[in-house]
Amino acid sequence: MELIDQRTKKIMEGCKARARAAGLQFQDESLEYIVTNRDLLELSPKMMIPTLYDYWVHDVDVLKEKGKYELYPSNPYETVINTRPAISFYNDNNPDWLNVMIFYHVLGHIDFFQNNHFFAHTWPYDFTGRALSDKRMIANLRAEKGRWVDYVIEFARSMDNLVGYHEALNALQRATPDASARKIDYYFDQFLQDPQRFKMSRYIKEVERYNRCRKKYGERGDDTFFARIDSRYPEFEALFKKYLLKPQEPIGDVMQYVLRYSPFLNREPNRWMKAVIEVARQTALFFQPQIRTKIMNEGWASFWHETLFMQDDRISGHEVTFARVNASVTAMPRVGLNPYGLGMRLFYHIEQIADQGRLGFDFQRLQDIDERRDFDCHTGTGRQTIFNVRAELNDFLFINRYVNQDFIDAHKLFVAGRRLDQQRQVWQYFVQSRKAEDYRQMLFDALYHPPKIEVIQDKAAADGELYLNHRFEGKPLVTEFIANTLMGFEYLWGRPVKLETSEVAEIAAGLGDSGAKPRADQIRWQRVVYAMAERKLTRREI
Repeated sequence: MELIDQRTKKIMEGCKARARAAGLQFQDESLEYIVTNRDLLELSPKMMIPTLYDYWVHDVDVLKEKGKYELYPSNPYETVINTRPAISFYNDNNPDWLNVMIFYHVLGHIDFFQNNHFFAHTWPYDFTGRALSDKRMIANLRAEKGRWVDYVIEFARSMDNLVGYHEALNALQRATPDASARKIDYYFDQFLQDPQRFKMSRYIKEVERYNRCRKKYGERGDDTFFARIDSRYPEFEALFKKYLLKPQEPIGDVMQYVLRYSPFLNREPNRWMKAVIEVARQTALFFQPQIRTKIMNEGWASFWHETLFMQDDRISGHEVTFARVNASVTAMPRVGLNPYGLGMRLFYHIEQIADQGRLGFDFQRLQDIDERRDFDCHTGTGRQTIFNVRAELNDFLFINRYVNQDFIDAHKLFVAGRRLDQQRQVWQYFVQSRKAEDYRQMLFDALYHPPKIEVIQDKAAADGELYLNHRFEGKPLVTEFIANTLMGFEYLWGRPVKLETSEVAEIAAGLGDSGAKPRADQIRWQRVVYAMAERKLTRREI
């Protein structure tokens, strides 16, 4: 692995100037490395972070990928990581024109990393530098503690999808909330949430009134807003003072809760384990936004590599080859999902409908198909709209807001179903639905959605066991992982652990053999509790 030569670097600096002229925003500094395919195989298990701590699973993945490469050699085009400065890797046999196309793609990624609000907690520091420091710390602990370090890493990584990502973003926005901010939070998030006292209409009216007060009175808007509340709800001030006396530390992050309150980890001989667990937790938090913005991120980068390279005079003579490479990256499969192709087409779609004024109410209220087809206000706001979308949304919001029937019809998309051909013993694929709501649901099902696990202190036994509650959202836990994960919790907590969750109790008769996915109303769920004590797992229904 080595830095690119100065000639190629000059070409890429020219790409930066063209990208900035088109509206992309990113820091000046960036590092580009030339790597072989085998270098990429060794970096991939570490999420392309060269300085990430060593772990035996990484070595297993390297061996596995090398075995695949021997059978099916491939030539990956690029990889970019969200660090300060941004680092990207390029294959050692890429021609110049391909590096230009790839670098435009990379610049799209860098712009996304450094401007999307869901990456805000990754902006203030260089992750590669922190990772190097963590790697050295773990190496020193390995020399002192031996294999126990790997046991702790193993247990920490078994629960690292339970980190409080949204809590971290919220803490970033309200790092040091003043009394007024906490009062507003309490009023809207707790006081008005009592369904026996307030209806949803009251909540909406109060939000509107608060916005009017802030707009009209500025900094005095909060005092004006609460003056009416104090007279209308005299008990509010007493309830708020009681709320202030409660500890404000969030316990939604199970890993953070274990780090703070584990009787086992808080013993003096075991405190070194906290540093290892915190490394796994911070690493998981760093990569959370990339998992949650896969479609947007790849779509944004693909949109810009196509847009900018098509306008670049260096495409001359390589149009056919570019078209072949671009199609292989952004083609839309009839069955399955390509985040590059879907995300790119959605950004083109948003730019077009924003230019035509179709995001406004005047278009949304139209029912006539001919009027909807011919509607065009020529607003010219498309480019600014997609930059706003890039900054404000994640994959769920992106899909939920913009995958509509017009988009489905324009690209002839559909949900593919399958049924078993009993005679030939093969799966037959067919068009199951062309409705936007069904296609959206298919995309939602494919998105990353970790379980929401909370600590329930009221249900913990007198001996200090850890009681975990799975806030069920229609997706059951993967049963085969429960035993090993709870074993890790038991070890790190030092006492028995219980997990309450929901499992399928019964599916409507006749649905299991057709290959069709049952509807929610066709499944009966049963609440169960798993208990791990002395490395033995038990299960009971409740």
